[in-house]
Order: sequence, then structure tokens, then C-alpha cells
Amino acid sequence: MTGAKTAVDWLASVAPDPDACRWEWERNPLGVTLLPAGKAWDVLILPGRLGRPTLDVLTRILDRPGPVLADSGDARTGFLVPPGTAAHWLGTGIRTAGAGTWIVVPYPGRPAGKVRWLVPPDGSGTLTGPALLELAMHEAAANLATKEDPA
Repeated sequence: MTGAKTAVDWLASVAPDPDACRWEWERNPLGVTLLPAGKAWDVLILPGRLGRPTLDVLTRILDRPGPVLADSGDARTGFLVPPGTAAHWLGTGIRTAGAGTWIVVPYPGRPAGKVRWLVPPDGSGTLTGPALLELAMHEAAANLATKEDPA
């Protein structure tokens, strides 16, 4: 559980009061908290149809991509990327969460309700680079297009 504690500390470090955040988060029956994006990470939110295939591409080329979130039913997949990425992202159909936004974050290593980690943070601060994520998205989209149009 040491890795989970480190991940909790890393995530809570962006909260206005990290100690209070950790205390409430550990006792929240839903296992989630709201954390501000734009400090240690931004989030690029892909539609589920593209999110999982993009994660599949990333896991083929990286030992371990940065943290990745998914909502219930995998309708959306959120990739944690370096802060500032959201302000410069120009991708059709991709939502962003950066400075001034808050996201629901599940407690690492514990089951939560509607949001869960596909790749939990390890506490090291490793994030997925936006250029690599974009390349993985293009490959995933091309693979999806090929499957839909096998001609």
C-alpha cells in the first residue's frame, strides 16, 4: 500500500489544503474528491470509443503511461498530461481540464463509484506527454477506421 499512499500524497498536493483533502478523501464513502487541474497536471478527456484504443497503443510503446481515468461505462477516458497542455490543445472532440477547472478523482487503489483508474498514479509525477498522446490517438483512430471500412 506504500505506492497508493505516495499516489495519494501526490494527488492531494494540488488541493488548497492537502492534509484536509487527504483526511476527507480517506473517509469519503464514495472514495472520490474534487481536485483542481492545472497545477501538477491537466486532463485530456477522450470519448470512450477512442480512449481505450489510445490507451492500448500507449501501453504497447511505453512501460507505463501516466495516470488514466475512466468514467462508468467507459464513455470518457481522461489522460493526465503536463500542466498547460489544456490551454494549447486543438483537438476536435477532445475535452480538456486545465487551470481553473476541477475534476472528480478516485482514491488510488480503492474501488470508487462512477470514476476509476485505468492506470493509477504511482506518486512519481509521471505524466503522458501530449505529443506522444496525440500520436497514439492518431494510430488508434486509424485502426478504428480500418476496422469500420475493411475494403
